[in-house]
Amino acid sequence: MTHAHQLAAEGVTLAYGDRTVVEQLDLALAPGRITVIVGANGCGKSTLLRALARLLPPKAGRVMLDGTSLQHQPSRQIARTLGLLPQRPVAPEGIAVSDLVGRGRHPHQRMLARWSPQDYEAVAEALAVTGITDLADRSVDELSGGQQQRVWIAMALAQETDILLLDEPTTFLDVAHQIEVLDLLTDLNRDRGTTIVMVLHDLNLAARYADELVAVLNGRVHAIGSPEEVITEVLVKEVFGLDSRVIGDPLTGKPLVLPSGRHHVRAGA
Repeated sequence: MTHAHQLAAEGVTLAYGDRTVVEQLDLALAPGRITVIVGANGCGKSTLLRALARLLPPKAGRVMLDGTSLQHQPSRQIARTLGLLPQRPVAPEGIAVSDLVGRGRHPHQRMLARWSPQDYEAVAEALAVTGITDLADRSVDELSGGQQQRVWIAMALAQETDILLLDEPTTFLDVAHQIEVLDLLTDLNRDRGTTIVMVLHDLNLAARYADELVAVLNGRVHAIGSPEEVITEVLVKEVFGLDSRVIGDPLTGKPLVLPSGRHHVRAGA
Protein backbone atom coordinates (compact mmCIF):
# COMPACT_ATOMS: atom_id res chain seq x y z
CA MET A 1 0.00 0.00 0.00
CA THR A 2 1.13 3.55 -0.70
CA HIS A 3 1.41 6.39 1.78
CA ALA A 4 -1.46 8.88 2.15
CA HIS A 5 0.23 12.04 0.89
CA GLN A 6 -1.75 15.27 0.85
CA LEU A 7 -1.59 17.40 -2.31
CA ALA A 8 -3.33 20.77 -2.33
CA ALA A 9 -3.51 24.06 -4.20
CA GLU A 10 -3.83 27.17 -2.03
CA GLY A 11 -4.92 30.42 -3.66
CA VAL A 12 -3.21 29.39 -6.89
CA THR A 13 -3.13 31.74 -9.86
CA LEU A 14 -1.66 30.31 -13.07
CA ALA A 15 -0.78 32.18 -16.23
CA TYR A 16 0.99 31.87 -19.56
CA GLY A 17 2.68 35.22 -19.96
CA ASP A 18 0.06 37.90 -19.45
CA ARG A 19 -2.86 35.49 -19.95
CA THR A 20 -4.29 34.26 -16.66
CA VAL A 21 -5.86 30.81 -16.92
CA VAL A 22 -6.50 29.86 -13.27
CA GLU A 23 -7.17 32.46 -10.59
CA GLN A 24 -7.17 32.15 -6.79
CA LEU A 25 -8.00 28.44 -6.91
CA ASP A 26 -8.15 26.32 -3.75
CA LEU A 27 -8.28 22.54 -3.97
CA ALA A 28 -7.38 19.81 -1.48
CA LEU A 29 -7.15 16.39 -3.14
CA ALA A 30 -8.44 13.41 -1.19
CA PRO A 31 -5.59 10.95 -0.45
CA GLY A 32 -6.17 7.39 -1.62
CA ARG A 33 -9.16 8.35 -3.77
CA ILE A 34 -9.93 8.82 -7.46
CA THR A 35 -10.50 12.49 -8.24
CA VAL A 36 -11.64 13.51 -11.72
CA ILE A 37 -11.43 17.10 -12.93
CA VAL A 38 -14.01 18.13 -15.54
CA GLY A 39 -14.85 21.33 -17.34
CA ALA A 40 -15.19 22.95 -20.75
CA ASN A 41 -12.24 23.36 -23.10
CA GLY A 42 -9.92 26.16 -22.01
CA CYS A 43 -11.23 26.34 -18.44
CA GLY A 44 -7.82 25.52 -16.92
CA LYS A 45 -8.03 21.77 -16.19
CA SER A 46 -4.75 20.74 -17.81
CA THR A 47 -3.03 23.90 -16.59
CA LEU A 48 -4.02 23.02 -13.02
CA LEU A 49 -2.68 19.49 -13.46
CA ARG A 50 0.65 20.89 -14.69
CA ALA A 51 0.90 23.08 -11.61
CA LEU A 52 0.11 20.12 -9.33
CA ALA A 53 3.04 18.28 -10.97
CA ARG A 54 5.35 21.32 -10.51
CA LEU A 55 5.69 21.83 -14.26
CA LEU A 56 4.13 25.28 -14.09
CA PRO A 57 5.09 27.61 -11.21
CA PRO A 58 2.14 29.55 -9.77
CA LYS A 59 2.02 33.28 -10.44
CA ALA A 60 0.46 33.57 -6.98
CA GLY A 61 -0.39 31.11 -4.24
CA ARG A 62 1.29 27.74 -3.82
CA VAL A 63 0.94 24.02 -4.38
CA MET A 64 1.54 22.06 -1.18
CA LEU A 65 2.66 18.47 -0.74
CA ASP A 66 2.34 17.26 2.83
CA GLY A 67 2.31 20.81 4.11
CA THR A 68 5.40 22.02 2.23
CA SER A 69 5.46 24.01 -1.00
CA LEU A 70 6.46 21.96 -4.04
CA GLN A 71 8.85 24.75 -5.00
CA HIS A 72 10.85 24.09 -1.82
CA GLN A 73 11.19 20.33 -2.23
CA PRO A 74 13.96 18.48 -4.12
CA SER A 75 12.96 17.33 -7.60
CA ARG A 76 14.05 13.76 -6.96
CA GLN A 77 11.97 13.57 -3.80
CA ILE A 78 8.91 14.88 -5.63
CA ALA A 79 9.46 12.38 -8.45
CA ARG A 80 9.28 9.57 -5.92
CA THR A 81 5.89 10.77 -4.75
CA LEU A 82 4.24 12.32 -7.83
CA GLY A 83 3.94 10.78 -11.28
CA LEU A 84 2.49 12.60 -14.30
CA LEU A 85 1.13 11.12 -17.51
CA PRO A 86 0.64 14.03 -19.94
CA GLN A 87 -2.01 14.07 -22.63
CA ARG A 88 0.36 13.37 -25.53
CA PRO A 89 3.49 11.61 -24.22
CA VAL A 90 6.14 10.97 -26.86
CA ALA A 91 8.38 7.91 -26.73
CA PRO A 92 11.88 7.91 -28.28
CA GLU A 93 11.75 6.33 -31.72
CA GLY A 94 12.32 2.57 -31.68
CA ILE A 95 12.49 2.23 -27.88
CA ALA A 96 11.44 -1.13 -26.45
CA VAL A 97 8.57 -1.37 -23.98
CA SER A 98 10.78 -2.62 -21.14
CA ASP A 99 13.29 0.19 -21.72
CA LEU A 100 10.59 2.86 -21.61
CA VAL A 101 9.05 1.39 -18.47
CA GLY A 102 12.53 1.22 -16.96
CA ARG A 103 12.86 5.00 -17.27
CA GLY A 104 10.43 5.24 -14.42
CA ARG A 105 13.21 4.06 -12.12
CA HIS A 106 15.38 7.16 -12.65
CA PRO A 107 14.22 8.96 -9.47
CA HIS A 108 15.36 5.97 -7.41
CA GLN A 109 18.81 5.60 -8.96
CA ARG A 110 22.08 7.31 -8.20
CA MET A 111 24.28 8.76 -10.91
CA LEU A 112 26.05 6.00 -12.91
CA ALA A 113 24.84 3.35 -10.45
CA ARG A 114 23.95 -0.12 -11.67
CA TRP A 115 20.40 -1.38 -11.53
CA SER A 116 19.50 -2.98 -8.22
CA PRO A 117 17.30 -6.06 -7.75
CA GLN A 118 14.58 -3.66 -6.59
CA ASP A 119 14.76 -1.82 -9.93
CA TYR A 120 14.28 -5.04 -11.90
CA GLU A 121 11.47 -6.15 -9.60
CA ALA A 122 9.66 -2.82 -9.91
CA VAL A 123 9.75 -2.94 -13.72
CA ALA A 124 8.65 -6.59 -13.82
CA GLU A 125 5.76 -5.87 -11.48
CA ALA A 126 4.70 -2.79 -13.47
CA LEU A 127 4.66 -4.84 -16.67
CA ALA A 128 2.66 -7.60 -14.97
CA VAL A 129 0.12 -5.30 -13.31
CA THR A 130 -0.63 -3.54 -16.61
CA GLY A 131 -0.80 -6.84 -18.50
CA ILE A 132 2.00 -6.10 -20.96
CA THR A 133 4.73 -8.53 -19.89
CA ASP A 134 4.43 -10.28 -23.25
CA LEU A 135 5.10 -6.95 -24.99
CA ALA A 136 8.33 -6.20 -23.11
CA ASP A 137 10.61 -6.70 -26.13
CA ARG A 138 8.32 -5.02 -28.65
CA SER A 139 8.93 -1.52 -29.94
CA VAL A 140 6.49 1.00 -28.50
CA ASP A 141 5.97 2.33 -32.04
CA GLU A 142 4.38 -0.99 -33.07
CA LEU A 143 1.69 -1.01 -30.40
CA SER A 144 -1.94 0.06 -30.55
CA GLY A 145 -3.10 3.18 -28.76
CA GLY A 146 -4.51 1.19 -25.85
CA GLN A 147 -1.32 -0.84 -25.49
CA GLN A 148 0.82 2.31 -25.60
CA GLN A 149 -1.27 3.88 -22.86
CA ARG A 150 -0.69 0.80 -20.72
CA VAL A 151 3.05 1.17 -21.31
CA TRP A 152 3.00 4.78 -20.10
CA ILE A 153 1.00 3.80 -17.03
CA ALA A 154 3.49 0.99 -16.39
CA MET A 155 6.33 3.52 -16.51
CA ALA A 156 4.52 5.63 -13.92
CA LEU A 157 4.03 2.51 -11.78
CA ALA A 158 7.72 1.62 -12.01
CA GLN A 159 8.36 5.08 -10.62
CA GLU A 160 6.55 3.80 -7.50
CA THR A 161 4.77 7.05 -6.78
CA ASP A 162 1.92 7.43 -4.33
CA ILE A 163 0.07 10.02 -6.43
CA LEU A 164 -0.59 9.60 -10.15
CA LEU A 165 -1.72 12.59 -12.22
CA LEU A 166 -3.15 11.87 -15.67
CA ASP A 167 -4.21 14.36 -18.33
CA GLU A 168 -6.89 12.84 -20.57
CA PRO A 169 -5.67 9.22 -20.30
CA THR A 170 -8.47 8.03 -22.61
CA THR A 171 -7.86 10.51 -25.44
CA PHE A 172 -7.66 8.89 -28.91
CA LEU A 173 -8.73 5.48 -27.51
CA ASP A 174 -11.77 3.53 -28.67
CA VAL A 175 -14.52 2.76 -26.17
CA ALA A 176 -13.17 -0.67 -25.21
CA HIS A 177 -9.68 0.68 -24.52
CA GLN A 178 -11.07 3.64 -22.59
CA ILE A 179 -12.83 1.28 -20.18
CA GLU A 180 -9.73 -0.94 -20.05
CA VAL A 181 -7.48 1.95 -18.99
CA LEU A 182 -9.95 3.35 -16.46
CA ASP A 183 -10.49 -0.13 -14.96
CA LEU A 184 -6.72 -0.48 -14.63
CA LEU A 185 -6.45 2.84 -12.81
CA THR A 186 -9.28 1.78 -10.51
CA ASP A 187 -7.42 -1.44 -9.76
CA LEU A 188 -4.32 0.55 -8.84
CA ASN A 189 -6.34 2.73 -6.52
CA ARG A 190 -8.19 -0.14 -4.87
CA ASP A 191 -5.25 -2.56 -4.60
CA ARG A 192 -2.38 -0.16 -3.88
CA GLY A 193 -4.10 2.87 -2.44
CA THR A 194 -2.61 5.05 -5.18
CA THR A 195 -4.17 8.51 -5.27
CA ILE A 196 -5.45 9.02 -8.81
CA VAL A 197 -6.10 12.53 -10.15
CA MET A 198 -7.15 12.79 -13.78
CA VAL A 199 -8.71 15.13 -16.27
CA LEU A 200 -11.52 13.62 -18.36
CA HIS A 201 -13.76 15.11 -21.03
CA ASP A 202 -16.41 12.39 -20.94
CA LEU A 203 -18.83 13.31 -18.13
CA ASN A 204 -20.36 9.86 -18.00
CA LEU A 205 -17.01 8.13 -17.61
CA ALA A 206 -16.03 10.73 -15.03
CA ALA A 207 -19.22 10.07 -13.05
CA ARG A 208 -18.74 6.31 -13.24
CA TYR A 209 -15.10 6.18 -12.11
CA ALA A 210 -14.68 9.15 -9.76
CA ASP A 211 -14.90 9.03 -6.01
CA GLU A 212 -14.80 12.81 -6.12
CA LEU A 213 -15.54 15.18 -8.99
CA VAL A 214 -14.14 18.67 -9.39
CA ALA A 215 -15.94 20.90 -11.90
CA VAL A 216 -13.85 23.86 -13.08
CA LEU A 217 -15.39 26.98 -14.60
CA ASN A 218 -13.36 29.95 -15.83
CA GLY A 219 -10.26 28.95 -13.89
CA ARG A 220 -12.00 28.38 -10.56
CA VAL A 221 -13.50 25.40 -8.74
CA HIS A 222 -17.22 25.67 -9.45
CA ALA A 223 -18.33 22.51 -7.64
CA ILE A 224 -16.71 19.63 -5.79
CA GLY A 225 -18.16 16.48 -4.28
CA SER A 226 -19.39 13.02 -5.19
CA PRO A 227 -20.66 12.45 -8.75
CA GLU A 228 -24.22 12.46 -7.39
CA GLU A 229 -23.65 15.86 -5.80
CA VAL A 230 -21.89 17.47 -8.74
CA ILE A 231 -23.52 16.11 -11.89
CA THR A 232 -26.86 17.87 -12.18
CA GLU A 233 -28.73 19.35 -15.13
CA VAL A 234 -28.13 22.82 -13.70
CA LEU A 235 -24.37 22.28 -13.39
CA VAL A 236 -24.04 20.79 -16.89
CA LYS A 237 -25.74 23.93 -18.21
CA GLU A 238 -23.58 26.27 -16.11
CA VAL A 239 -20.24 24.60 -16.83
CA PHE A 240 -20.72 23.33 -20.38
CA GLY A 241 -23.58 25.49 -21.68
CA LEU A 242 -25.43 22.28 -22.53
CA ASP A 243 -29.07 21.38 -22.00
CA SER A 244 -29.38 17.80 -20.80
CA ARG A 245 -31.26 15.22 -18.83
CA VAL A 246 -29.48 13.53 -15.94
CA ILE A 247 -30.77 10.09 -15.00
CA GLY A 248 -29.44 7.18 -13.00
CA ASP A 249 -27.07 4.86 -14.86
CA PRO A 250 -28.89 1.50 -15.00
CA LEU A 251 -25.59 -0.34 -14.47
CA THR A 252 -24.03 1.69 -11.66
CA GLY A 253 -26.67 4.05 -10.30
CA LYS A 254 -24.27 6.94 -10.94
CA PRO A 255 -25.46 10.04 -12.83
CA LEU A 256 -25.81 9.57 -16.58
CA VAL A 257 -25.88 12.72 -18.74
CA LEU A 258 -28.11 12.67 -21.82
CA PRO A 259 -27.38 15.75 -23.97
CA SER A 260 -30.47 17.35 -25.49
CA GLY A 261 -29.03 18.95 -28.62
CA ARG A 262 -31.31 20.32 -31.35
CA HIS A 263 -32.03 17.06 -33.16
CA HIS A 264 -33.06 13.48 -32.40
CA VAL A 265 -35.07 14.35 -29.29
CA ARG A 266 -38.40 12.57 -28.93
CA ALA A 267 -41.41 14.88 -28.81
CA GLY A 268 -42.45 15.59 -25.25
CA ALA A 269 -39.12 14.40 -23.79
